[in-house]
Amino acid sequence: MNYIKRHMEEVVLRLSEQFPAILITGPRQVGKTTMLKELMKSEPENRTYVTLDDISDRMLAKTDPAMFFQLHKPPIFIDEVQYAPELFPYVKILIDKGCNPGDFWMTGSQIFKLMRGVQESLAGRVALLQMLPLSQSEITGGVTVPFTTDFDTLLERQKAVASVSAPELFERIWKGGMPALVSGKYKDRSVVYSGYIKTYLERDVSDLSEAIDAMKFMRFITAVAARTAQLVNYKGIADDAEIDQYTAKNWLNILETLGIIFYLHTYSNNVLKRTIKTPKLYFFDTGLVCYLTKWSSSETAMNGAMSGALLENYTIAEIIKSYQNCGREPFIYYYRDRDSKEIDLIIEGDGKLCPVEIKKAAMPDKRLVKSFSIIDKSPLKRGTGAILCLAEKLGAFDKDNLIVPIWLI
Repeated sequence: MNYIKRHMEEVVLRLSEQFPAILITGPRQVGKTTMLKELMKSEPENRTYVTLDDISDRMLAKTDPAMFFQLHKPPIFIDEVQYAPELFPYVKILIDKGCNPGDFWMTGSQIFKLMRGVQESLAGRVALLQMLPLSQSEITGGVTVPFTTDFDTLLERQKAVASVSAPELFERIWKGGMPALVSGKYKDRSVVYSGYIKTYLERDVSDLSEAIDAMKFMRFITAVAARTAQLVNYKGIADDAEIDQYTAKNWLNILETLGIIFYLHTYSNNVLKRTIKTPKLYFFDTGLVCYLTKWSSSETAMNGAMSGALLENYTIAEIIKSYQNCGREPFIYYYRDRDSKEIDLIIEGDGKLCPVEIKKAAMPDKRLVKSFSIIDKSPLKRGTGAILCLAEKLGAFDKDNLIVPIWLI
């Protein structure tokens, strides 16, 4: 199996020269451990590797953290650290006594914002990163830059990125970004994804909740996948999974904690008061969505009823990856108000709001940019807008509204 170079490598090495501790969180099997083990090969000093998947190491970490660190001295790489949050106060003690930059590398299969104990124990001492499934730029060996609607930046990027057709793009959407599949280690995606869900049920979901009925949880996550790129509807999900709404909310929190789903919240301010508050729901890996919603091939996914939702999910997830792979937090929203006016995506940065529509079309209609005028009322300046679509190359309606191929993200 060939190792696929991750864009986050440079960020990890840079932060390891500044911070005593690095914590990389994200879903299982996206390559956190593989990347850090690859980086260990070029380190001048031998780093100890310990995984808390190992029951004996986990028990020691939970019951006697001081002894754990006597046995395993820095520099150290602690894998699956979420299993022993008892370690965090001891990491803090060791850091405060005096440690070298990069002494602690840690990974966790829960999102750090939602991990218990990290914020309190390691605030200001740890660099927090989130790794997601492979981006299309990583898969194709592209450049590492956050997505922008700046025309000159996109024009330069187009020179370095090979264009793909709509069927090729939907092949990427259907296949997903799990390294084990993309690298060719495993060929059967159904076996990989069914094993992936089984691993979550056995290891993590049961760890975060009381006894869970596996069949009900499978119905639940399938109902969630069928509603990707839609407003969150607790009742609809609960009805489909034959559970109550309280359980549906609790299980959605679990999927978010495990880095499987994320939410896009509405953009609003004091001027735009008619916005609805319900978030939209997305998956970080569209391959998992296609598996759960039973699209047997990229062709059926491209021509099926969910094709628009899959394209929107893929596009927004790719934009988020482009930021997080550079160690940056994306400030992105969507807009919808009570008058049914909407914008698929708003990117905030440098005092500007850049509106984006996502369309399954090769030649989008200029009327699509009319909705962009909504944000003219905002206190922030309106930046360059874009229609992200299936166009063959970068284009524009005018200087303020671009036509951007999704393969260019």
